[in-house]
Amino acid sequence: MAPKSLIFPVILLLVLLSSPAIYAGHDYRDALRKSIMFFEGQRSGQLPPDQRVRWRRDSALRDGSTAGVDLTGGYYDAGDNIKFGFPMAFTITMLSWSIIDFGKTMGPELKNAVKAVRWGTDYLLKATAIPGVVFVQVGDAYSDHNCWERPEDMDTLRTVYKIDRAHPGSDVAGETAAALAAASIVFRKRDPAYSRRLLDRATRVFAFANRYRGAYSNSLYHAVCPFYCDFNGYQDELLWGAAWLHKASRKRAYREFIVKNEVVLKAGDTINEFGWDNKHAGINVLISKEVLMGRAEYFESFKQNADGFICSILPGISHPQVQYSRGGLLVKTGGSNMQHVTSLSFLLLAYSNYLSHAKKVVPCGELTASPSLLRQIAKRQVDYILGDNPMGLSYMVGYGQKFPRRIHHRGSSVPSVSSHPSHIGCKEGSRYFLSPNPNPNLLVGAVVGGPNVTDAFPDSRPYFQESEPTTYINAPLVGLLGYFSTHSSWR
Repeated sequence: MAPKSLIFPVILLLVLLSSPAIYAGHDYRDALRKSIMFFEGQRSGQLPPDQRVRWRRDSALRDGSTAGVDLTGGYYDAGDNIKFGFPMAFTITMLSWSIIDFGKTMGPELKNAVKAVRWGTDYLLKATAIPGVVFVQVGDAYSDHNCWERPEDMDTLRTVYKIDRAHPGSDVAGETAAALAAASIVFRKRDPAYSRRLLDRATRVFAFANRYRGAYSNSLYHAVCPFYCDFNGYQDELLWGAAWLHKASRKRAYREFIVKNEVVLKAGDTINEFGWDNKHAGINVLISKEVLMGRAEYFESFKQNADGFICSILPGISHPQVQYSRGGLLVKTGGSNMQHVTSLSFLLLAYSNYLSHAKKVVPCGELTASPSLLRQIAKRQVDYILGDNPMGLSYMVGYGQKFPRRIHHRGSSVPSVSSHPSHIGCKEGSRYFLSPNPNPNLLVGAVVGGPNVTDAFPDSRPYFQESEPTTYINAPLVGLLGYFSTHSSWR
């Protein structure tokens, strides 16, 4: 007979991992295509001829002009029209990691995923063109959030914000270095010259981040807070940037930096957190691959941290900071819960692959987390997003028959330029924000913030924590969908 301490976790695992018979299988390839197309709907700047989201038009063509630089391009982070550098860089890091680990399973969508990365890195190269300076935001968030207008009509302040030696921001600079380094791996064989340019820039930006230490929230508090305030400190981004530079360059200096600074920069802190602000779980999983491949015993403590992360989010024995809803959704405190669902599920899937290659499992007390179990948990989360949930609702716009129709997104909710050519001003858009009608423009592939522990979802624009999509929700999902589009049998 199984020990009593083991019965509850096993039962809960079975409940969460089982899909009711009423749920049909999913077309992961279709979901993958749409998840990547979403990024085209978030583009800023002059749109290319092959733009697939046709209701969008050029926007923000003078970004950077007030500072005498060209900062056109890049992505709007969510449902507003600001370009926030911190989450944008994290988005590019995760898109790149998705391609590095799962690109071989993306089929014809791989080329579109690579384009999505390049749209971001082209912008990051502009933002880091001046040595000792990183432009980290375009647009005044308070001015923007006071209006409800499509990006093509923007007449809000396009203020440019930067960090420099006197006003450091090791967090956003460290993440930018990580994004450039990760992307350099993506382009290593596809465009060697571009890859070298990305890696050279990553090296320079990381050196700046490390030498002039400080949080950008302190330097630019009134611009970036409370929107993308760095609540977790800049230490994790320095380790994260070094980890990606080590992976991209194989230079000994970065290995030594990681080993020397593991404790100082708190690699073992908050091991079950991963997102645009907190990189701890991602650092440990990324570095652990080398340990599991038998190439880096000096990183063994990172593997121990990664194992601890896995055990902390297993259903039934999870950490107090991690819950599962009755419908099976992974839930963490704070808004926009799907960002946690996709980023943590990505790590589960990536680590399961590393474990498989090494023929290893993770011991979690009386339970053993096998690679197969980790894949099942990750797949269950993906299936929840795509419609296997108590609401019977796909949380990806345009996927399935039933999905959110009133997402918190200016461009999607205001009539397009083609249907309404005349200017729609700042406050004129309010009637579209308050309208009970569905959004006129489908932002195909957008995944909204989604429900919390109650599994309930208000399909309403004012409920932005639930109804707003973000680039950093989709970026890890691209990797997950790439994998399951080829391996959908849970094994």
